[in-house]
Amino acid sequence: MKRFITTIKNIWKIKELRNRILFTLLLLFVYRLGSFIVLPGAVPEVLKRAAGGQGGNAQDLLGLINSFTGGAFSNASILALGIMPYITASIIVQLLGFAVPYFQRLQQREGESGRRKLNQITRLLTVAITLVQGGTYLLYVKNMDAVSPNISEGLFWVTNIIVLATGTVFSMWLGERITDRGIGNGVSLLITAGIINTLPQSFIAESTKRSFGPVFILELVLLFVVIMATILVVQGVRRIPIQFAKRMVGRGTGSIPAAGARDFIPLKLNSAGVMPIIFAQALMFLPFSVSQAVGQETTSWLQPLTEFTSVPYNVVYFILIVLFTYVYTALLVNPQQYSEYLKRQNAFIPGVKPGKPTEEFIDSVTTRITLPGSVFLGFIAIFPAVVAAFGVEPSFALFFGGTSLLILVGVMLDTLQQIESHLLMRRYDGLVKSGHIQGRSGKGIQIGANM
Repeated sequence: MKRFITTIKNIWKIKELRNRILFTLLLLFVYRLGSFIVLPGAVPEVLKRAAGGQGGNAQDLLGLINSFTGGAFSNASILALGIMPYITASIIVQLLGFAVPYFQRLQQREGESGRRKLNQITRLLTVAITLVQGGTYLLYVKNMDAVSPNISEGLFWVTNIIVLATGTVFSMWLGERITDRGIGNGVSLLITAGIINTLPQSFIAESTKRSFGPVFILELVLLFVVIMATILVVQGVRRIPIQFAKRMVGRGTGSIPAAGARDFIPLKLNSAGVMPIIFAQALMFLPFSVSQAVGQETTSWLQPLTEFTSVPYNVVYFILIVLFTYVYTALLVNPQQYSEYLKRQNAFIPGVKPGKPTEEFIDSVTTRITLPGSVFLGFIAIFPAVVAAFGVEPSFALFFGGTSLLILVGVMLDTLQQIESHLLMRRYDGLVKSGHIQGRSGKGIQIGANM
């Protein structure tokens, strides 16, 4: 406890770090405040009752969106779409970078100017996606009879599409300001703030249900173990040692050969992050979305695939995550790029010939380490359904895995790493007794999409 208080004092002593933290907290407060400002003409109470009366399918889909927006979705807020259109636009631009030569050139070869162009394209695409998603959201609000009769339909549509687009652009602006002048990644922190928003209420509901008994204590211990395991997998890397060729030190006849410098290539155990879960969730929600769009009930053989706690749903979900992990890792980790980089730098992997053998070696190592990473990712994704089957409140069970836990762990690690960097730079002790906190991007040689 004494060390914790000392660390807080050290953080407060550093003016720049203190200002960055306070600035971040202020903008997060503004973002959370916006989630309670209701759209003109919308009736959030009706929307909440209508959403609560839906079946498990809708509740799973809408609950996922609502958790990322911190309740703004069900509040019919001006920030109902939150930062999600920007995330969607970023994913699309990233995928285009794998397939379209123009985007590949911007990502890899044009440096800072290329990144500025990509940011501009992402912003414009965000606005376009927001207009489409905003119209869909307003249609959902209207179908739920959550529109006040005192507002004309035309005014409701035109005004609120503009308001929703403005809310998303404002959220994007807040995220960029936090990244530039605050601490941590702004966009990730906005999502994290929305996820954490439901934690106190879920914790109280579960503790009341278990009466703070031994079962509740066991749940907390299990949650701690799951978080620790997630941290290990998020930070886990397979280091491939590399060695640079010998170089001459000194000039003329007095020069002597010096041993080559050593480094390593860090291949992450889970290079794909949360993307396989996001893709798999989108695919699992497809039967329900299609049935809702055509206005028909889901057929009997598809019904189990839309129930979040059913065995068929979780088996298919697990398999999809494993497959998507391999696909996305193959897009991110390019062994050919590593091989070419090592050849240009006159470096090599000890015991492996340069060129094609190096490429094949890196590819085989990536394939082997992706298997345990993908299996763990699939297990984390279905674990909330497992604990919910044992009677844990569904809202509290979400924190036992899935995208919520992975995002929380990754964002917290990155933020703590930045705070520790400020402390060490000014010769203070770090946040831990031994070693240093590492974020999701380790040290070593990182090339292409791994950067």
